[in-house]
Amino acid sequence: MKTWKQFPKAEGIARYIECYWFLEKTLHDRCFSYPKLNPDPTAHLILTHRQSIHTYKNQHSCQEVTGNHWIFPHLTTFTMNHAAPFKIIGIKFKVGALYSVKFGHHTILNEIRHADTQNLFNLSEFNQDKILCHAEQHEDQIGQLLDTVLEPWLSKHREDRNSLLAHQILTLLDDMTITEMGGKLHRSQRTLERTFKKVTGLSMKQVQSMNRLENILNHLHKLTKEEINWADIAKKYDFSDQAHLIRHLKDSIGSTPSHYSENRDLAIDIYGIFEFNS
Repeated sequence: MKTWKQFPKAEGIARYIECYWFLEKTLHDRCFSYPKLNPDPTAHLILTHRQSIHTYKNQHSCQEVTGNHWIFPHLTTFTMNHAAPFKIIGIKFKVGALYSVKFGHHTILNEIRHADTQNLFNLSEFNQDKILCHAEQHEDQIGQLLDTVLEPWLSKHREDRNSLLAHQILTLLDDMTITEMGGKLHRSQRTLERTFKKVTGLSMKQVQSMNRLENILNHLHKLTKEEINWADIAKKYDFSDQAHLIRHLKDSIGSTPSHYSENRDLAIDIYGIFEFNS
């Protein structure tokens, strides 16, 4: 199994893209075949082989796509079918970035959709097989190559006052209450909520909750089952008590703490925390 993450090299690209990531599973890799993808406020553009089939299932639907596709921000956990070998590049957008690049006419949530990358990037020839090969063999060059591919699309867009305010909110979201943010940004709570929802499709509380969940999962990944103390976790991440943490995990990933610690079936548990390469 091979994994890596990279930051975009170009400043104009980094306004919208958080990182590029790569994951390859071969015939010889023996690992759990149905990892779960936890709730995520960001969108990912997945580049893969044209005939590669990808399945995402949650409690409401089973969505199947072939080739390049979008994973839009989602409030529910998706179970993925990773039984067969695969090779994918992920382009992780920043929260609310698709609003800034005028993607569609409304925010899309909880969906997996085919991505017409040739038209999206406005390229006469977009060879994802070549890019995937580069990602595997020349990872030191792939960041610059992806910047080149994305630049014609992303460079023509500008952020409006809504996206600029949403960006300010995002920088404060994990450290302040919504009331405190209103005072700092000199806006009413209603204005903050309305603008944030327009840009991201999500409420501030929903994004706060998903950010906290990701921090918890990153922390748990470093611990063995025996090292986990759920009361300490609840205190560390500002839950009023352990019962509130249990409810948060069950609502977010569909598992109680005891069930999760036994199964460790999220993508982070199966594939680890991808390391950043400079």
